[in-house]
Amino acid sequence: MIRYAISDPTLLNPKDPHTYLKMIADKADFFLYRDKQNINYMYDAKAVVEAARAYPFRKVLLHRDMWLVPTLQADGVHLSGTQSADIPKAKSMGLFVLYSAHSLEDAQNAQHLGADMVTLSPIFESPGKGEALGLEKLQDVCRALSIPVIALGGVTDEAKIEDVRQAGAEGFASIRYFAK
Repeated sequence: MIRYAISDPTLLNPKDPHTYLKMIADKADFFLYRDKQNINYMYDAKAVVEAARAYPFRKVLLHRDMWLVPTLQADGVHLSGTQSADIPKAKSMGLFVLYSAHSLEDAQNAQHLGADMVTLSPIFESPGKGEALGLEKLQDVCRALSIPVIALGGVTDEAKIEDVRQAGAEGFASIRYFAK
């Protein structure tokens, strides 16, 4: 099962990324540097990606900015739910593309456009993320797609990880699970 850590901007200090990266490295396969409020994101991303290379992450991804990925030698991009039109462009650049889907139709469209994986969210209740989709919707999406589906939203403990695995998800993504 893919364990996908999404960075917590309250814990990851780009000036000292190793403290946070050490905390999550043994638990995560994929790592996403995401900080939506950081006006220095492109500069800080350079330091974070360089530091992340010292750990055994299978993929190091950047959030939304596909143009930074080749420059910073990250593995790919996690596109937001409003960026589906960018999937073919990112794939033409040779990037690994993960897309944030919020419905079956959204996930199917991302697969059609060439995404390598999708996150589906929110599966469980999660602060500020709206109504939870639930395990049945997750199972429906997993059955309908031929690309991996990563459960996101409220996956905070081993019991929920097992629930999403049983629903057919090939992995889970979380901020809070890795922050403990």
